[in-house]
Amino acid sequence: MDNSVRICLEAAALLAVTLGAAPVAAQSADSTLDRAVAAYAKIKTARIAFTQTIDNALTGSTVNSRGELQQRRPSRFSVNFAEPAGDRIVSDGRYVWVYLPSTNPGQVIRAKLGADVGAPDFAAQFLESPRKSYAVSGGSAATIDGNATHSVVLTPKSAESPFQKVTLWVNDSDSLLRRVETVDGSGVVRRITVTRFVKNAPVDANAFVFHVPAGVKVFDGPAS
Repeated sequence: MDNSVRICLEAAALLAVTLGAAPVAAQSADSTLDRAVAAYAKIKTARIAFTQTIDNALTGSTVNSRGELQQRRPSRFSVNFAEPAGDRIVSDGRYVWVYLPSTNPGQVIRAKLGADVGAPDFAAQFLESPRKSYAVSGGSAATIDGNATHSVVLTPKSAESPFQKVTLWVNDSDSLLRRVETVDGSGVVRRITVTRFVKNAPVDANAFVFHVPAGVKVFDGPAS
C-alpha cells in the first residue's frame, strides 16, 4: 500500500472506548490497559471530535488537523476533516475510500476490505488482545486538558511492526482513550487527542457512503 494511504488509514483510525472503572489515585500499566480494553469491547457506535499533530523531525515539519469521526463497528467508519476542509476517509463495509483533495486533488484511493486491509479502526490494533503484539510498561499519571489520566507504553514484539512505540493515555474517570501517540520507523510522531466523545451515539448512515465527485479518478489499492 502507498505510504501516504497507510498513514491516512492510521490517522483515521482513531479511538473507540467507553465507560470503565472508577477513578484511581495510582495504578499499574497493566490495570490501566485492562480498563481500556474492557471499555473498548463495549463500544457499538461512536461520534468523536479530535485534533491531530504529526511531527517529522527529518523534515522539521509539523502538520495539524482536526475533524470528527463516526463509527459503527465492526466495519463502518467515517472521518470528515474540518482542517483541511474536504478531506474524507470512509469505510462502507466493503471498501475503504481515502479522498484527500488538500494534498492529492483529482483522485481517490479505494482499497477492498479483507485480510490485507481492515476498517480503519485505529484503536483496535492496540486494544484487541494487545499483549500478543506488545510489551506493556508505563503507568505514569498525567493531566490532559484538565482530565486526570494514566499512560501506557506499548513496545512492539515484532520487528515487522510499523511502530517503534505507542503511548496511550486513559482517563481515570471513565476509561476513555484521551490521547494516542505513535512513533513510526522513521521517527515520525503522530498525536491524536480526543476533544469530545459520545459513546453508543446515533450515527448517520449516509456518513458511511462515499460518492465519487465528478472528475475525480479512482485508483484501486490492494485487494484481499
